[in-house]
Amino acid sequence: MVDTSVWSLALRRDPPLVLPHVTVLREALEREALVVTTGLVLQELLQGFAGPRARKDIIEHFGALPMISPTRADHIAAAELRNTCRRAGVQMGTIDALLAQLCIHHGLTLLTTDKDFSHAALHCPLKVWA
Repeated sequence: MVDTSVWSLALRRDPPLVLPHVTVLREALEREALVVTTGLVLQELLQGFAGPRARKDIIEHFGALPMISPTRADHIAAAELRNTCRRAGVQMGTIDALLAQLCIHHGLTLLTTDKDFSHAALHCPLKVWA
């Protein structure tokens, strides 16, 4: 059984509502489990949607989620995480490395549709929901 009491949210696109990721997220929110996000995810979502209505809705809905912020140590560890993955042949972007590091630092399970995180998790203590 997956521990869904604490989640970090990193959905870069609006996936179809039938994805298991969406179901798990909806269930976690309905039972008031702790679901957290970060400003990085909020920024990526706002950059990906057009129109004032979508912007307003995203800001409003994400306002209900607690946000975690990276520290200087998180940035340093994210750089090392990215280097470790690169040496193992796994390409990881700067933002993805920081998101992964935030999850590792806070003991969070990452809920994402991005398969790059699953590849990275083979080389670091990142927990990705499967």
